[in-house]
Amino acid sequence: MVKTFKPEVLIIRAPGTNCDYETAFAFEEAGAEISRIHISQLVEKSLKMSNYQILVLPGGFTYGDDITGGRIMGNEIRLKLKDDIDRFISSGGLILGICNGFQVMTNAGILPGKKQRVSLTGNDSGRFECRWVHLAVNPSSNCVFTQGIERLYLPVANSEGKLVADENKLNSLNAALYYCTEAGTRPAAFPDNPSGSLNDIAGISDETGRVFGMMPHPERHIRQNQHPRWTRGEASHPGDGFKVFTNAVEWVKRL
Repeated sequence: MVKTFKPEVLIIRAPGTNCDYETAFAFEEAGAEISRIHISQLVEKSLKMSNYQILVLPGGFTYGDDITGGRIMGNEIRLKLKDDIDRFISSGGLILGICNGFQVMTNAGILPGKKQRVSLTGNDSGRFECRWVHLAVNPSSNCVFTQGIERLYLPVANSEGKLVADENKLNSLNAALYYCTEAGTRPAAFPDNPSGSLNDIAGISDETGRVFGMMPHPERHIRQNQHPRWTRGEASHPGDGFKVFTNAVEWVKRL
């Protein structure tokens, strides 16, 4: 019997990560092999990033979000793993950062490019926002993770989800995902845009389309019964977030 190729996914955790199991399950359901590892294993070189095709920074509160969301882990990656990350991207690997993982990526300079040129800062509401939001995919983006998707309905859970940048940089970002109204329109006011993120941006990709960070949680809506109103018949199967994971897995399989 010919063994079916399964893409290898490396999920990196640190103290305070709390969405790694859900993210691993989503990728497993999408057909991938998963390794959940502590970041120290990469720093100590006991494990090679190059053995994997997809790298994931899941949600949570790494190092307690001391200083600010994702800052400490972002600095750890920037100072200790920058060369490995650069080689991984150059070799064609995919990187996904969700919520705190997105914050880590901006602090590490992984997104939007070589240096930190955007920030994820405190929500305009001044509080932690935990709610479901409507999202529109930018059809002009080359982001691998959002291909073939028009709309998403996903939960957010953060206190520092507002994307900010200077005007010139903001307008040149490869924005892949936007907050929108239930009707799919923009601009989106609070609570449709729960953080006050500039230009309603909920997720961005690098210029290759292979490196993607998003604030909402796709791993929390991969099944029909995760929808908050599934008992009223409003949910579909699979859940909206599942295609984010299948897109990545199928992309690697086509290589």
